[in-house]
Amino acid sequence: MGLPFFYAPGLTHDSVSPELDEETMRHIAQVLRMKAGDELKLTNGLGLTARASVATVSKKNCTVSVIDVEQTMPVQHRITIAISPLKNPSRFEWFLEKSAESGVAKVVPLICSRTEKQHIKKERWNSILVSAMLQSQQSWLTELGDAEAFIKFISGRTETQRYIAHCMEGEKPELQQLVEKHHQSSLILIGPEGDFTPEEVELAVDAGYQPVSLGSTRLRTETAGITAAVLLTHAV
Repeated sequence: MGLPFFYAPGLTHDSVSPELDEETMRHIAQVLRMKAGDELKLTNGLGLTARASVATVSKKNCTVSVIDVEQTMPVQHRITIAISPLKNPSRFEWFLEKSAESGVAKVVPLICSRTEKQHIKKERWNSILVSAMLQSQQSWLTELGDAEAFIKFISGRTETQRYIAHCMEGEKPELQQLVEKHHQSSLILIGPEGDFTPEEVELAVDAGYQPVSLGSTRLRTETAGITAAVLLTHAV
């Protein structure tokens, strides 16, 4: 079993005793009951990982000392998923967790014509992404973009591969037949529970997005998002 892994956004290459938040200190001191000299790992979510040891520990506080640091480069194929939030918040949170575990670089809540109104809980969603990063032992935190309206979001994108997954009839090649790992970046649009409108699909196609199929069955929004994440992050 590996060393306990914690998020320290203030960690730098020069950190000697990086600051830890209250929840992390409580987990070290009260949950894991670590003692001075015990080792752990830290990441800043930007590819930097440190091996550290507990220097001091009390009931509510602790300090750590960095032993060594290592920088991990980001993956060459950067995946962005722009996906409609869902009426059921737990299903959207499940998607966030699994997309982070899969190595998706960025998730953007996409407000479409048929998106049901709901509260954007960015602080909670970021916390879910941090937990998923640590759980999956990664050093790059999935970025959570601001919620954007469909029409505003689709224009001016620079990703080398851009897709839209929808359920309407028409010629749609399978995503797995199109994606190529050597491209630097991919973006896929996933619509709400009522799907994109024909007008939204037309706007996306006019903006250079390739309509794609994610398989022969009709998928829930969050399932479609995860299917796309797996196909894109594991492209040959």
